[in-house]
Amino acid sequence: MSLKQQRLGFVVAGLLLGILVASIDNTIVSTAMATIVSDLGGLDKYVWVTSAYLVTEMAGMPIFGKLSDMYGRKRFFVLGIALFLIGSVQCGTAESIAQLTIYRAIQGIGGGAMMPIAFAIVFDIFPPEKRGKMGGLFGSVFGTSSLFGPLAGAYLTEYIDWRWIFYINVPIGIVALAFIVFFYKESLSHDKQRIDWWGASTLVGAIVCLMFALELGGMEYAWDSAQIIGLFAGFAVLLGLFLYAETKAAEPIISFGMFRQRLFAASTGAGLFYGAAFITAALYIPMFVQGVFGGTAVNAGLTLLPMTLGSVVAAQLGGFLANKMSYRSVMMFSAVIFILGIVLLSTITPDTTRFLLSVYMLVTGFGIGFSFSVLGMSSIHGFDVRQRGSATSTMSFVRSLGMTVGITVFGIIQRNHFAGGMADAFAGAPGGPMNDNARELLSPEKRSEIPADVMDKIVAALSDSVSATFLWSIVPAVLALLCVLMMGGAGMKDLIGKDAGKAPRPEEVHSH
Repeated sequence: MSLKQQRLGFVVAGLLLGILVASIDNTIVSTAMATIVSDLGGLDKYVWVTSAYLVTEMAGMPIFGKLSDMYGRKRFFVLGIALFLIGSVQCGTAESIAQLTIYRAIQGIGGGAMMPIAFAIVFDIFPPEKRGKMGGLFGSVFGTSSLFGPLAGAYLTEYIDWRWIFYINVPIGIVALAFIVFFYKESLSHDKQRIDWWGASTLVGAIVCLMFALELGGMEYAWDSAQIIGLFAGFAVLLGLFLYAETKAAEPIISFGMFRQRLFAASTGAGLFYGAAFITAALYIPMFVQGVFGGTAVNAGLTLLPMTLGSVVAAQLGGFLANKMSYRSVMMFSAVIFILGIVLLSTITPDTTRFLLSVYMLVTGFGIGFSFSVLGMSSIHGFDVRQRGSATSTMSFVRSLGMTVGITVFGIIQRNHFAGGMADAFAGAPGGPMNDNARELLSPEKRSEIPADVMDKIVAALSDSVSATFLWSIVPAVLALLCVLMMGGAGMKDLIGKDAGKAPRPEEVHSH
């Protein structure tokens, strides 16, 4: 291996490690929150810990993506890692839920910079004939880390200490930072340009209002409360101001002209609906395992391994096939398999065996895995080096938005279906308040205290609510397929042998 290839390898490793820690932190806290709250207190504020990361990550994605187009990728990727590491250390030392929330917000800003810029750098430094392979590699790491988060969080919390779900980021992040600082150098020159401050500020405000409305609605505040209505109204006003600002800006944060490209518009639409449908499996299969099968948090996380395996294989295969055929052809196969997997998951009952559940998860993971690599490539296809940051950050933003909306919408469906099932099961029975706390009583410690006949009814209600949630999640999966059908016949093969955006070749990546 030549010295230049070794340096390129270090750059790729640094980017992969950055994606690993940023994406795993989307979900790693979920299985640790009960322990964190018992240690720090603040049960009424626990939702803010998750919300803070998601809000700042989503707000940062399009802004950092655009800034990387204007002033270079390296400086903002390095800034993202630095902020993420600072936030991680602070999270590990937090002494209250309020502190943890603030530090998670700092983490999220860093994650919002790392995720989209990493994918843009891959397109910058690799020629078209190698982008499929690299897209598959990066897509598999993104998918694996997103699914692996709950398991890692449960394991570290149960066997070490919850603070290590944050400390574990530090050595990984330092290695990533060192690799990028010493081995990646851009050759692109950057002129002084005007930053779209109005667009950036109104976008951040709109996202903050929307995210907190979705996160707090139905949990801390009723959907028709003044607080939630005010947040949605603020979102609408700020969104309108953002759209107006973007039409006037010389360098808009999100260039709506990109959506005139058929492939980009269809890809981002597919990403939105894939995200909304995918999140149901990641959230509700662990709930099903804990509540219906009686497993621990670690066991529930392990149940996601078949889906992780399927997504890794599919992401790699998708990157390979994208070099041979059109993006649409690959994604049509993906969408059909994904729909099949969700249909299978909608049939699960308390009698479903763990083996059969694993098969269903494997099919679902295989279907979703293609999107992790192929949609990232198709969204950048045809854009030159000065637009790729905006293109990939918009895709990342839209997919995260789909996941967030999916969490909210399907959470409402699951809770309402579960409450209805409990009401029917215990109609006329004393002790109605159990309905409100039944899901908490499904922990391994509490199960032994519940009479068998009562437990059977709770398990049946929970199982029905989860399968009904999967049934509804078929809707966004089908909408994703419709978007895929509109992608056209473009593929990576169209760029091979051409000077796609004058991207620097691998040999241009060198040390200082």
